[in-house]
Amino acid sequence: MLTATTTQDPLIIAGRPFTSRLMTGTGKYRDFATMQASITASGCEIVTVAVRRVQTQAPGHEGLAEAIDWGKIWMLPNTAGCATAEDAIRVARLGREMAKLLGQEDNNFVKLEVIPDSKYLLPDPIGTLNAAEQLVKEGFAVLPYINADPLLAKRLEEVGCATVMPLGSPIGSGQGLKNLANIQIIIEQSQVPVIVDAGIGAPSEAAAAMELGADGLLINSAIALAQNPPQMAKAMALAAEAGRLAYQAGRIPIKAYAAASSPLTGIIA
Repeated sequence: MLTATTTQDPLIIAGRPFTSRLMTGTGKYRDFATMQASITASGCEIVTVAVRRVQTQAPGHEGLAEAIDWGKIWMLPNTAGCATAEDAIRVARLGREMAKLLGQEDNNFVKLEVIPDSKYLLPDPIGTLNAAEQLVKEGFAVLPYINADPLLAKRLEEVGCATVMPLGSPIGSGQGLKNLANIQIIIEQSQVPVIVDAGIGAPSEAAAAMELGADGLLINSAIALAQNPPQMAKAMALAAEAGRLAYQAGRIPIKAYAAASSPLTGIIA
């Protein structure tokens, strides 16, 4: 579902325009049919795929690459499962080749994840920066997944990353926007798109992130693990659009006192 607002207000990443500001993933769905229906319901144009899991035919990923129409969806290969910068660089190269094999010859996008922490799945800032610098040199459009660290976000922008992707809270936790203040700083100082990634559990949280001024969202678990994933996907899409419209419209100032909504002039004495 695209409105005049979304088509006239594209999200531009590495020079490529997208009408939807919601990205989704492919993991954790109960089956491919549910995943396909959810992607369609979300209206998204970017879907992230774990390169390592597809390459190794991990459970739930057998035939995944062929289950999506890559003529309509832009692939965002990700380096999930990589604990070091070196490993992430290698998997990013495999991801670019995978995109080419599936018909996206000019796709140089990579969602960069360097995660050595197996309990909280928090990204390694040093490894992420090191990998990003090398991948940018190799011509990748790097979309790095990071903690909500304003200094790191700025440094990644300076080395040439196409976006920054701060987490709202730990992956798959559904805790919502626990890093709100830092995300707001990142949004204020960034000259590249800010995509809030991880932790969003409900459409209200998706809308809140967009109301702050985030340029987009990447939501997977909250959709895939919902009781009705396609319906949740549609709800998240509407929330992203509503939040964007609200940000552009500009909310009223917060006051410590009441203000009548009806004029007081001309009332009967």
